[in-house]
Amino acid sequence: MNLKSFLSLVEIRTKVASMLPLLIGTLYGVHRFNSFDLLNFILFFISLIFIDMATTAINHYYDYKNAKKEYGYNYDIHNPVKNYGLSNKTVIKTIIILLITAIISGVILYLRTSLLILLIGGLSFFVGITYSFGPIPISRTPFGELFSGFFMGFFIFFIATQIHLPTSQKIINLIYQNYNLIFEINIIELIYIFLASIPLILSISNIMLANNISDIEDDKKNDRYTLPIYIGKKKSLILFKSLYYIIFLDFIILIALKIVPLFSLIIFISLIPVQKNIQLFMGKQTKKDTFNTCIENFLWINGLYLISFILYFIF
Repeated sequence: MNLKSFLSLVEIRTKVASMLPLLIGTLYGVHRFNSFDLLNFILFFISLIFIDMATTAINHYYDYKNAKKEYGYNYDIHNPVKNYGLSNKTVIKTIIILLITAIISGVILYLRTSLLILLIGGLSFFVGITYSFGPIPISRTPFGELFSGFFMGFFIFFIATQIHLPTSQKIINLIYQNYNLIFEINIIELIYIFLASIPLILSISNIMLANNISDIEDDKKNDRYTLPIYIGKKKSLILFKSLYYIIFLDFIILIALKIVPLFSLIIFISLIPVQKNIQLFMGKQTKKDTFNTCIENFLWINGLYLISFILYFIF
């Protein structure tokens, strides 16, 4: 396997979907709690990027092994295992290396932080694997959008904030001491974190939703019973459009409650390109022609979200 085929197998260009929650969550934590730990950040970055790459590789491998329709844009061009003629042994070996690296860095991060990070990390790891692998992968069910959005949008954001905080400031404390399990939670700050992560949750969910809308016919033939197949294309498109408008409503709440900096007003600049992309996708839903519109929307919204924090720290 050469570098080009590896980068295609792990879809390196899509890793921004996990990096932006990490970066925004980190800056949110610094803004809100004035705390940052460089080593913990590096460990989380390594664990996150490697488990994300492993999940993508597993998804491509599983699709390759189970495809019933072996032609069309989504299979013979989009699937790198087929496109680059990768052997099963090579792909499996690559997946194992990626998983081991993610686990090692994750365990070290747990040893430096708390039991809660181990539990959330373990749950996220399990969901990441079962998302693409197993008797009934999550990606082949109506829950793909929910799991991808919540685990990538909320949990990454939450961990990115939590790992920098001293014990006295942690949003959630889970301590095992002298056979006692102590659980403490700052409800208000947890609600604030959830509100602050909604733009990430919904824009990531919409990437999966757009993907599944574009693949309805292929998914039917390959036994992928996704959300658009259950509720139909018309309702799926209404949901797709509505989630973006909820994001902008959420930003109004975030700014009004002073949860995020006033600089976050720049996010409303993205309304114009986001609305344009919504119309393009509503008119035609294909991987080749319009799927990238949801990626562009994700980058517009969350790129400006990230920039708003950077502007806050500069000025």
